Amino acid sequence: MSKHDLCCIGHITHDKVVTPKSTVHMPGGTSFYVSHAIRHLGNIDYALVTAIAEADMDAVTDLTDSSMNVTVQSDTLCGGGQYSANHSININVTVLPSACSVYFENIYDENQDNRRQRVLSKADPFTVGQLRGVEARIFHLGALLADDFSPDVVRYLSEKGLVSIDSQGYLREVQDTKVYAVDWKEKEKVLQYVHFLKANEHEMKVLTGYSDVSSAARTLYGWGVKEVLITLGSMGSVLYDGTAFYRIPAFKPREIVDATGCGDTYMAGYLYQRAKGVDMNGAGHFAAALSTLKIERSGPARATVEDVIRCRDTAEKIEGPIP
Repeated sequence: MSKHDLCCIGHITHDKVVTPKSTVHMPGGTSFYVSHAIRHLGNIDYALVTAIAEADMDAVTDLTDSSMNVTVQSDTLCGGGQYSANHSININVTVLPSACSVYFENIYDENQDNRRQRVLSKADPFTVGQLRGVEARIFHLGALLADDFSPDVVRYLSEKGLVSIDSQGYLREVQDTKVYAVDWKEKEKVLQYVHFLKANEHEMKVLTGYSDVSSAARTLYGWGVKEVLITLGSMGSVLYDGTAFYRIPAFKPREIVDATGCGDTYMAGYLYQRAKGVDMNGAGHFAAALSTLKIERSGPARATVEDVIRCRDTAEKIEGPIP
């Protein structure tokens, strides 16, 4: 079986996004934002493995509109068997059954770096058995909650390709729908199998105890991560490979519309470039520009490679000192 260049594994969610300007209900989650971004960038062998409740299958229909090859695995969906839809762009989607979908409520104030969040329902975790037939050079695990991927799943996938993780989901604990920041108890056990790890300035402090980027990045690298990505919101990001730090600026958006999914979009751009052999610095600049184009609109990014390059080369750069 041939390997995909990049495979994202994660739940599609039902998102309620509240901003000072609007309240919008939409599909979301890492798998949704990454897949839409990759779909419009194109020219890559990409696969998605997701799980969603049958009642929310409209989210898959929207995601696969004229763009993907889809297989839904379920004993009950559509009367049993498989549901398939063939489209022209070579993106492969596998939908696993789940009793419930993940339902997030995200509330932003005027500062888009600040978010309050609730989880109104959870989905079933992914298992090794479900993923045995999936082959890729890079696996991006879109953990939304701490129990989405067990250490056994991460270790298993690391034996088949490079594993990428956004730490955000592993640091979420849900109590009576409210989301609390907690430490990742099994972080050192899992991170030895992780090649790419993204954390923002708050998450890196929870993970490592350090509030300065350089110390936090070195600690994460020491636990086994080969490429550490620290995002700093509107102040850009910092990448670390064990030898050098790469300071990546943010690119000023023309208008701030919706920050939901910006971190996922950043990872989509970064992994897209790394899968194509672009170095860390180049991939970071591309990822930052793609995130800017996403924040200028509600919903997922719909930018072409040419759009991203234009933003990267013409938009105002914003960066501060490494904290």
